[in-house]
Amino acid sequence: MSDQSVISTAEMQVRKPGKDDPELHGFGEVRPEELFAAAPWRTFRWHLGQAHYSGTYWSATEASHVIYESRLELSRVLYADFDPRVTRIIAQPFHMTARVDGARRRHIPDYLLLTDSGPVVVDVKPAHKLSDDKVAFCFAWSRAVIESRGWHYEVWSEPPVAQLENIRFLAGYRRAWLFDPEILVTLDRADLDGVTLAEAFSAAPQFDARLVRSAVLHQLWTGRLSTDLDRPLAPEHVLQRVP
Repeated sequence: MSDQSVISTAEMQVRKPGKDDPELHGFGEVRPEELFAAAPWRTFRWHLGQAHYSGTYWSATEASHVIYESRLELSRVLYADFDPRVTRIIAQPFHMTARVDGARRRHIPDYLLLTDSGPVVVDVKPAHKLSDDKVAFCFAWSRAVIESRGWHYEVWSEPPVAQLENIRFLAGYRRAWLFDPEILVTLDRADLDGVTLAEAFSAAPQFDARLVRSAVLHQLWTGRLSTDLDRPLAPEHVLQRVP
Protein backbone atom coordinates (compact mmCIF):
# COMPACT_ATOMS: atom_id res chain seq x y z
CA MET A 1 0.00 0.00 0.00
CA SER A 2 1.47 3.32 -1.10
CA ASP A 3 0.36 6.07 1.27
CA GLN A 4 0.81 8.72 -1.40
CA SER A 5 -1.42 6.97 -3.93
CA VAL A 6 -4.06 6.38 -1.27
CA ILE A 7 -4.00 10.02 -0.20
CA SER A 8 -4.21 11.32 -3.77
CA THR A 9 -7.39 9.32 -4.49
CA ALA A 10 -9.16 9.98 -1.18
CA GLU A 11 -12.61 11.54 -1.25
CA MET A 12 -15.18 12.45 1.37
CA GLN A 13 -18.96 12.45 1.25
CA VAL A 14 -20.90 14.50 3.80
CA ARG A 15 -24.60 14.33 4.60
CA LYS A 16 -26.27 17.62 5.41
CA PRO A 17 -29.61 17.81 7.26
CA GLY A 18 -32.56 18.22 4.91
CA LYS A 19 -30.65 17.13 1.83
CA ASP A 20 -31.21 13.78 0.15
CA ASP A 21 -27.90 13.58 -1.68
CA PRO A 22 -24.54 13.73 0.09
CA GLU A 23 -21.93 16.27 -0.92
CA LEU A 24 -18.78 14.85 -2.53
CA HIS A 25 -15.38 16.48 -1.91
CA GLY A 26 -11.72 15.70 -2.23
CA PHE A 27 -10.61 14.71 1.24
CA GLY A 28 -8.28 17.67 1.57
CA GLU A 29 -10.91 20.22 0.49
CA VAL A 30 -13.24 20.16 3.50
CA ARG A 31 -12.63 22.40 6.48
CA PRO A 32 -13.52 20.97 9.92
CA GLU A 33 -16.13 23.70 10.41
CA GLU A 34 -18.06 22.37 7.43
CA LEU A 35 -18.52 19.07 9.24
CA PHE A 36 -20.07 20.52 12.37
CA ALA A 37 -23.55 20.36 10.84
CA ALA A 38 -23.02 16.94 9.25
CA ALA A 39 -25.82 14.43 9.76
CA PRO A 40 -24.80 10.94 10.92
CA TRP A 41 -24.16 8.72 7.94
CA ARG A 42 -26.08 5.68 9.21
CA THR A 43 -29.44 5.34 10.89
CA PHE A 44 -30.05 3.05 13.84
CA ARG A 45 -30.61 -0.61 13.18
CA TRP A 46 -32.38 -2.88 15.65
CA HIS A 47 -33.01 -6.59 15.30
CA LEU A 48 -33.85 -9.48 17.59
CA GLY A 49 -30.77 -10.86 19.28
CA GLN A 50 -28.39 -8.08 18.27
CA ALA A 51 -25.18 -8.07 20.29
CA HIS A 52 -24.82 -4.30 20.65
CA TYR A 53 -26.93 -1.41 21.90
CA SER A 54 -27.62 1.76 19.95
CA GLY A 55 -28.89 4.97 21.48
CA THR A 56 -28.51 8.68 22.04
CA TYR A 57 -26.59 10.50 24.76
CA TRP A 58 -27.30 14.09 25.77
CA SER A 59 -23.90 15.77 25.57
CA ALA A 60 -23.08 18.82 27.68
CA THR A 61 -20.42 19.72 25.13
CA GLU A 62 -22.92 19.74 22.26
CA ALA A 63 -25.95 20.81 24.33
CA SER A 64 -27.66 18.22 22.18
CA HIS A 65 -27.85 14.49 21.58
CA VAL A 66 -25.00 12.43 20.12
CA ILE A 67 -25.71 8.96 18.77
CA TYR A 68 -23.78 5.78 19.51
CA GLU A 69 -24.07 2.27 18.07
CA SER A 70 -22.54 0.29 20.94
CA ARG A 71 -21.77 0.59 24.63
CA LEU A 72 -18.12 0.98 23.70
CA GLU A 73 -18.97 3.96 21.48
CA LEU A 74 -20.99 5.40 24.37
CA SER A 75 -17.91 5.16 26.60
CA ARG A 76 -15.91 7.18 24.07
CA VAL A 77 -18.62 9.83 23.94
CA LEU A 78 -18.61 10.00 27.74
CA TYR A 79 -14.86 10.57 27.78
CA ALA A 80 -15.13 13.25 25.09
CA ASP A 81 -17.92 15.01 26.95
CA PHE A 82 -15.86 14.93 30.15
CA ASP A 83 -12.70 16.28 28.48
CA PRO A 84 -12.55 20.12 28.71
CA ARG A 85 -10.24 20.18 25.67
CA VAL A 86 -13.05 18.84 23.46
CA THR A 87 -15.37 21.52 22.08
CA ARG A 88 -17.37 19.55 19.49
CA ILE A 89 -18.46 15.91 19.13
CA ILE A 90 -19.78 14.82 15.71
CA ALA A 91 -20.99 11.24 15.18
CA GLN A 92 -20.33 9.46 11.87
CA PRO A 93 -19.12 12.73 10.34
CA PHE A 94 -18.34 11.55 6.81
CA HIS A 95 -17.98 8.65 4.40
CA MET A 96 -14.42 8.36 3.11
CA THR A 97 -13.19 6.43 0.07
CA ALA A 98 -9.76 5.84 -1.48
CA ARG A 99 -8.15 3.51 -3.99
CA VAL A 100 -6.00 1.09 -2.01
CA ASP A 101 -4.12 -1.83 -3.56
CA GLY A 102 -6.10 -1.52 -6.77
CA ALA A 103 -9.56 -1.49 -5.20
CA ARG A 104 -11.93 1.23 -4.06
CA ARG A 105 -12.19 1.10 -0.27
CA ARG A 106 -14.67 2.87 1.95
CA HIS A 107 -14.98 3.67 5.63
CA ILE A 108 -17.19 5.72 7.98
CA PRO A 109 -15.30 6.88 11.10
CA ASP A 110 -17.27 6.80 14.33
CA TYR A 111 -16.57 10.33 15.63
CA LEU A 112 -14.95 13.63 14.84
CA LEU A 113 -13.79 15.61 17.88
CA LEU A 114 -12.69 19.21 17.73
CA THR A 115 -10.05 19.74 20.41
CA ASP A 116 -7.64 22.42 21.54
CA SER A 117 -4.93 20.65 19.53
CA GLY A 118 -6.98 20.23 16.37
CA PRO A 119 -9.48 17.75 14.88
CA VAL A 120 -9.37 14.13 16.05
CA VAL A 121 -11.04 11.40 13.99
CA VAL A 122 -11.96 8.41 16.16
CA ASP A 123 -12.66 4.79 15.32
CA VAL A 124 -14.05 2.64 18.13
CA LYS A 125 -13.25 -1.07 18.13
CA PRO A 126 -12.95 -3.75 20.85
CA ALA A 127 -9.33 -4.59 21.60
CA HIS A 128 -9.74 -8.24 20.62
CA LYS A 129 -10.69 -7.22 17.08
CA LEU A 130 -7.68 -4.99 16.41
CA SER A 131 -5.55 -7.93 15.30
CA ASP A 132 -8.03 -8.87 12.59
CA ASP A 133 -6.34 -8.33 9.22
CA LYS A 134 -9.35 -6.58 7.66
CA VAL A 135 -9.71 -4.22 10.61
CA ALA A 136 -5.99 -3.43 10.70
CA PHE A 137 -5.96 -2.84 6.92
CA CYS A 138 -8.94 -0.46 7.08
CA PHE A 139 -7.49 1.52 9.96
CA ALA A 140 -4.06 1.73 8.29
CA TRP A 141 -5.27 3.41 5.11
CA SER A 142 -7.74 5.54 7.07
CA ARG A 143 -4.90 6.78 9.28
CA ALA A 144 -2.78 7.62 6.22
CA VAL A 145 -5.57 9.71 4.69
CA ILE A 146 -6.64 11.47 7.89
CA GLU A 147 -3.14 12.31 9.10
CA SER A 148 -2.27 13.69 5.64
CA ARG A 149 -4.60 16.57 6.57
CA GLY A 150 -2.67 17.24 9.75
CA TRP A 151 -5.61 15.84 11.73
CA HIS A 152 -5.15 13.31 14.52
CA TYR A 153 -6.39 9.74 14.22
CA GLU A 154 -7.31 7.58 17.19
CA VAL A 155 -8.42 3.99 17.62
CA TRP A 156 -10.36 3.66 20.88
CA SER A 157 -10.79 0.39 22.76
CA GLU A 158 -11.94 -0.53 26.25
CA PRO A 159 -10.89 2.03 28.90
CA PRO A 160 -9.95 1.16 32.51
CA VAL A 161 -13.07 -0.06 34.31
CA ALA A 162 -12.82 2.11 37.44
CA GLN A 163 -12.08 5.22 35.41
CA LEU A 164 -15.05 4.64 33.12
CA GLU A 165 -17.41 4.00 36.01
CA ASN A 166 -16.28 7.21 37.74
CA ILE A 167 -16.84 9.26 34.60
CA ARG A 168 -20.20 7.59 34.00
CA PHE A 169 -21.18 8.50 37.58
CA LEU A 170 -20.01 12.11 37.25
CA ALA A 171 -21.94 12.45 33.97
CA GLY A 172 -25.07 12.45 36.11
CA TYR A 173 -23.99 15.93 37.24
CA ARG A 174 -23.25 17.39 33.78
CA ARG A 175 -26.33 19.59 33.30
CA ALA A 176 -25.12 23.01 34.41
CA TRP A 177 -28.53 24.67 34.71
CA LEU A 178 -29.53 22.33 37.56
CA PHE A 179 -27.00 23.79 40.01
CA ASP A 180 -27.42 26.86 42.20
CA PRO A 181 -24.97 29.53 40.95
CA GLU A 182 -24.56 30.87 44.47
CA ILE A 183 -23.35 27.49 45.72
CA LEU A 184 -20.95 27.15 42.80
CA VAL A 185 -19.49 30.61 43.49
CA THR A 186 -19.09 29.72 47.17
CA LEU A 187 -17.25 26.53 46.26
CA ASP A 188 -15.03 28.44 43.83
CA ARG A 189 -14.00 30.76 46.67
CA ALA A 190 -13.45 27.95 49.17
CA ASP A 191 -10.00 26.51 49.74
CA LEU A 192 -10.65 23.02 48.40
CA ASP A 193 -7.14 22.31 47.18
CA GLY A 194 -5.88 19.26 49.06
CA VAL A 195 -9.08 18.54 50.99
CA THR A 196 -10.93 15.24 50.82
CA LEU A 197 -14.18 14.75 48.96
CA ALA A 198 -15.98 14.35 52.28
CA GLU A 199 -14.55 17.67 53.53
CA ALA A 200 -15.59 19.41 50.31
CA PHE A 201 -19.15 18.19 50.81
CA SER A 202 -19.16 20.18 54.08
CA ALA A 203 -17.47 23.30 52.68
CA ALA A 204 -20.65 25.38 52.42
CA PRO A 205 -22.70 24.60 55.55
CA GLN A 206 -25.08 27.53 54.93
CA PHE A 207 -26.65 25.54 52.07
CA ASP A 208 -28.54 22.27 51.91
CA ALA A 209 -25.89 19.55 52.19
CA ARG A 210 -27.46 17.55 49.36
CA LEU A 211 -27.15 20.51 46.99
CA VAL A 212 -23.54 21.15 48.03
CA ARG A 213 -22.64 17.51 47.42
CA SER A 214 -24.14 17.68 43.94
CA ALA A 215 -22.36 20.95 43.20
CA VAL A 216 -18.98 19.49 44.19
CA LEU A 217 -19.56 16.54 41.86
CA HIS A 218 -20.59 18.97 39.12
CA GLN A 219 -17.29 20.80 39.57
CA LEU A 220 -15.46 17.50 39.20
CA TRP A 221 -17.35 16.95 35.96
CA THR A 222 -16.56 20.41 34.60
CA GLY A 223 -12.89 20.21 35.57
CA ARG A 224 -12.95 22.99 38.15
CA LEU A 225 -11.80 20.29 40.57
CA SER A 226 -9.89 17.08 39.87
CA THR A 227 -9.05 13.88 41.69
CA ASP A 228 -7.74 10.37 41.05
CA LEU A 229 -10.31 8.62 38.88
CA ASP A 230 -8.33 5.39 38.50
CA ARG A 231 -9.99 3.92 41.58
CA PRO A 232 -13.64 4.07 42.69
CA LEU A 233 -14.61 7.47 44.09
CA ALA A 234 -14.73 7.50 47.89
CA PRO A 235 -15.00 10.11 50.69
CA GLU A 236 -11.23 9.99 51.26
CA HIS A 237 -10.37 11.02 47.70
CA VAL A 238 -8.17 14.14 47.74
CA LEU A 239 -9.19 17.04 45.51
CA GLN A 240 -7.02 19.45 43.54
CA ARG A 241 -8.11 22.87 42.40
CA VAL A 242 -7.66 23.26 38.65
CA PRO A 243 -6.44 26.78 37.68
